[in-house]
Amino acid sequence: MQRFLFDQTDIRGEVVTLCDSYQQVLENNQNLPPRVQSLLGEFVAAVSLLSSTLKFDGILTLQARGDGPLPLIMAECSHHKAVRAIAEVDPEADFSAFEGRNLQSLVGSGMLAIIIDPDKGSRYQGIVPLDHPDLSTCLQGYFDQSEQLPTRFWLTSDDKAATGLMLQALPQQVASADENRDQWETVVQLANTIKDDELLTLEHTEVLYRLFHEEKVRLFDPVAVRFECSCSRERSANALKSLGRSEVEALLAEQDLISIDCHFCNQTYAFGTQDIDDIFGSEQHSLH
Repeated sequence: MQRFLFDQTDIRGEVVTLCDSYQQVLENNQNLPPRVQSLLGEFVAAVSLLSSTLKFDGILTLQARGDGPLPLIMAECSHHKAVRAIAEVDPEADFSAFEGRNLQSLVGSGMLAIIIDPDKGSRYQGIVPLDHPDLSTCLQGYFDQSEQLPTRFWLTSDDKAATGLMLQALPQQVASADENRDQWETVVQLANTIKDDELLTLEHTEVLYRLFHEEKVRLFDPVAVRFECSCSRERSANALKSLGRSEVEALLAEQDLISIDCHFCNQTYAFGTQDIDDIFGSEQHSLH
């Protein structure tokens, strides 16, 4: 992922191309219909771009839920640029009836949420309705309504890579309001000429040159984005602890071992009697 600035204006951008990390996401979400796979790629690219707005340590989540054949699709990215993602589909749905990567028709009637979980501080959640057919336009609507910062996205993916471009108008500091407005309209019109295959196949420098060669653009060094799951045995143990000892012991009496599966990376954490004693303390409790 690379950041770029338009010199002498208050406009910034980010461009990202995910290959290995995206392939790991697909490996952990096998047997997805091609349309859902492509949409998951857009979510991974978008959440990577959105993570550039984090000014503190934490995790940003992009999530859509609805009543359609794709009831849940979500992606997360930390301030360290570690991504993970998941899509849940209705196994009975006929996805051949859906054209393209139409987010609105696949998810159905629902909401798009951007959730920020700082390591320190309060959790923030912004929600907008899924009233546009594609993720890019839904995200634009979110920023127009929630952030008051004009922001535009161009997202695409195939079976090899997921990529995206983001432009964002910043608070006025460098140029006048009129200059910023005129420059914003210009760069958005230029970015609208980008083709999916150009985003997927060209180097970032070539993409930016093709779009903005008449503008003064400053490109920063790339930052690596990688796949990493935040699940752990400790977090799974804490989840069990939150249920309370009585409920956990009841589960253990039914199935000998309690297994907690991570849907993001397919890791399984198993807990037996001794593990439960370690979690809650070693005092004896009868199993019911």
